[in-house]
Amino acid sequence: MRGQELPTVSVIGLGYIGLPTAAVIARAGMRVRGVDVSQAVVDTINRGEIHIEEVDLDGLVHGVVQRGLLSAATDIAPADVFVIAVPTPFHKDGRHTPDISYVLEAARNVARVLKPGDTIILESTSPVGTTVEMRDMIAAERPDLAMPGLCEGTPDVSIAYCPERVLPGRILEELTNNDRSIGGITPRCARKALAFYKRFVRGTCVTTDAASAEMTKLVENAYRDVNIAFANELSVVADAMGLDVWEVIRLANRHPRVNILNPGPGVGGHCIAVDPWFIVHGAPEQTPLIRTARGVNDNKIHHVIARASALVEASPSAKVACLGLAFKANIDDFRESPARLVAATLARRFGSRIHVVEPYAAELPREFEGTGASAIDIDTALEECDVLIVLVDHDVFKSVPLAERADKVVYDTRGIWPDQPQLAPGAVQPALRKAG
Repeated sequence: MRGQELPTVSVIGLGYIGLPTAAVIARAGMRVRGVDVSQAVVDTINRGEIHIEEVDLDGLVHGVVQRGLLSAATDIAPADVFVIAVPTPFHKDGRHTPDISYVLEAARNVARVLKPGDTIILESTSPVGTTVEMRDMIAAERPDLAMPGLCEGTPDVSIAYCPERVLPGRILEELTNNDRSIGGITPRCARKALAFYKRFVRGTCVTTDAASAEMTKLVENAYRDVNIAFANELSVVADAMGLDVWEVIRLANRHPRVNILNPGPGVGGHCIAVDPWFIVHGAPEQTPLIRTARGVNDNKIHHVIARASALVEASPSAKVACLGLAFKANIDDFRESPARLVAATLARRFGSRIHVVEPYAAELPREFEGTGASAIDIDTALEECDVLIVLVDHDVFKSVPLAERADKVVYDTRGIWPDQPQLAPGAVQPALRKAG
């Protein structure tokens, strides 16, 4: 990376963040080698195609592959900059212990090809201290290299942490325009990473230490989780009181200093549903609010399952359509999705009565196998199903006019159809009041 020479870059992990990041870096003129454990993913990218759904990503990937700026492989090769963007889940052991094994494995592979002058940047959302732990592991693998923070004088390599801040459906735009927090093991490491990001990021890049950058990312998503929890708890209270939560929120938000979010069937995705647990794990005695918010949002899923089940049971001969499986609108990402859990639970309970509409999936996920549930499109659902359970606010669902759903029994967990008639009195409404 001397002078004005463009660095060669290796992006480890070609998922929802890694592939767009690799493509954006390549668009800036740098030669990028993407690395993924899946041969199918590698082959797809090398054909100039994509394996995920994201606005404008297909054209960008095709272009940079054709220009020879982006290639993919299953093995690590030498580079000047290594960007690690692999999953960081938590163990579902009741304690929500963070799992950074993918990060450490990626770093171990990078260590094999490191040379003096290289920069390693961790982008995966991680518990505080992960960047230092990664540094220590690399130091053990490569005792011939001087590591930042462990040597006197100038280290041989630079190590930093820089999390993404992107919204699915807007990833390419936000990777370029959003501000970035860049945390270095040392200030020199942060400056080296800053120089790299300024080659393709238009937003403001702010340098700090690695631990502060790690915590910043977790705080951002925990903040959102807490605010969503208030909306979700409010929706449960409104159900119990027989109130329209959407009307209450609409009126409350007319206050100049109130901005309540919209409730939903829970919280999903790999970020908001996961990251708060990393803070709780790091400071279990100091995080009662964050822990409670996580519990509220998880419990909202069970509340929706109870209400939906009561509705299905109250209409024993009706066909039921669950609208959506993704964790948010207009994407094909089903990770930690409450909609997916609700629909799968209903499928196991009610079998072939359940039909699923998901415009971003070619087939139903594995947990639907053997349930008898089937995948249908929205037009078929409107023609054949008597009960509609809205779980995701995809645009195609929002576009359905009242004339096509006025005679349906609807449980709208997203509030996309404010003009929908109230549920009919009789057997259905008491069942819903009991579930709420």
